[in-house]
Formats: sequence, C-alpha cells, structure tokens
Amino acid sequence: MNHSDHIIPHRMIAIGASNMTRAFHVIAAAARAEWGRDIEIFGAHGLGRSFGAASSVLFRALPGILECGMWRELERMPDTPTRAVITDVGNDILFGHEPGLILEWIDECVRRLRRFTNDITLATLPMESIYSISRRRFLFFRSIFFPSSRMTFEKTVGAAEEIERGLEKLIQARGIRRVRPRAEWYHFDPIHIRPGQFSNAWREILGCDNKNEIQWTWPEAIRLYLMKPEQQWIMGKEQFTPQRGIELKRGGRVWLY
Repeated sequence: MNHSDHIIPHRMIAIGASNMTRAFHVIAAAARAEWGRDIEIFGAHGLGRSFGAASSVLFRALPGILECGMWRELERMPDTPTRAVITDVGNDILFGHEPGLILEWIDECVRRLRRFTNDITLATLPMESIYSISRRRFLFFRSIFFPSSRMTFEKTVGAAEEIERGLEKLIQARGIRRVRPRAEWYHFDPIHIRPGQFSNAWREILGCDNKNEIQWTWPEAIRLYLMKPEQQWIMGKEQFTPQRGIELKRGGRVWLY
C-alpha cells in the first residue's frame, strides 16, 4: 500500500497474552470503529504469552514479546499517529518469574514503544478479582491454564501486589495512561475477561472516545484467531510466516507477532 495515496492511517500496537488473543476480533473492530478503515494493527500476544521469555501452551511455543519481530518491523514502517496498549502484565507470575524481572520487562516494553508514540496505555492487574478468589479456585485455574506451575496461592497474590506497586511507580515515572480492570469484567474465572464484557472492557482499555457500534463477524473472528504469527513452534518445529499485513474485509490491516 502506498500511504501517500490514502489518508494518513492510524496505527495500534496491541501487546498482551490470552485476554488479548480471546478478544482480538473485538479489539480490531473497536479500533476500526474509532480510527477508520485504514487502521493498522500490530499485535504481539498469544495464549500464555510471556513478555521476556519463550512460552508454550499445549503443543505451541512463542518467543517472548521483547524477542519477537514486531519491534524490527515497526522501525521500518513510516511514522503515523499511533496508540499502544499493554495488557496481561501479570501473566508471567505463574511461570515463576520474579516480580522485579517482570517489571523490568514491562518497563523495557514502554521504553521501546516510546520510539513510536507517547500515547501508551497500560492495563494493570485485576486486583479486586484476584482478592476474591479462594485457594481452591486458584488451584483449579492454575492446573488448567498453568499445569506446570508450582506457585502457591500466597506467593502468587504477594507477587501480584509487588508488581502492582511497581506498576504505579512506572506509570508515574513514564507518564502513561492507566486502566484499572473492573471487577464486573470477570466472573468465575478471575483473570480472563468474560465475553459478555468484551465490548465494554476493550472500549475502555483502548480509550475509544466515540460511540460507534463495534461491528465484527464470526468469519473475521475466526480468521484473526487462526492467523499465524511471524514465528512459532508447533511440536518443536519452527514455523515462520512473513507478515505483510492481512486486509480485513470490513477494513483494517493486521500484523501478528
């Protein structure tokens, strides 16, 4: 696409893990409703995605977000108005990574994003939802989503509190926008936004100002969910898929890393 032949597109950089992956169709539709059909969306997310280390869920592994090819590609792209969103910042806790290291990874993400935009939003941890969980429910969800984790309930909550304090300092120091996840976004599952709240939650996280209806279709949702990132490993075998920006029928182009 020759950008000089079109209106200047807006760009969104979407960084996260399972919450972002599960709702990526809503995120894309919300961004399109907010910034128009020429929106460019760069996603770096995935189920169980780590910010700084390789991670795997079932038979698929992904590089850490800081290690993926998105940063290299963004350096090559022309400047354009950009909004960046960081979510799922507590995902690394159950991998056993220390809070200090996780905060370093988040800070490095923000530092890199500063090369492309000052419009950065960070969604912090859903502490109200975390505090409401029982030990039994914690063990149930840990065994489902992080079966290899040996993190205890007490250590997990303590790490979440430490990261939350660190994020407060980071947000103030870097001057970025903060979104506090609302308790009503969650239900039995304390860390994944429930589908009935996708539109409300992501409109707030993305900072959408207009009231345009978020319109998405199941074919588009399935296409985005099955979209291959630039680099992944399936049962140990590397797959490399060059990202050229797939065009969505309703508008928008998507790159996935």
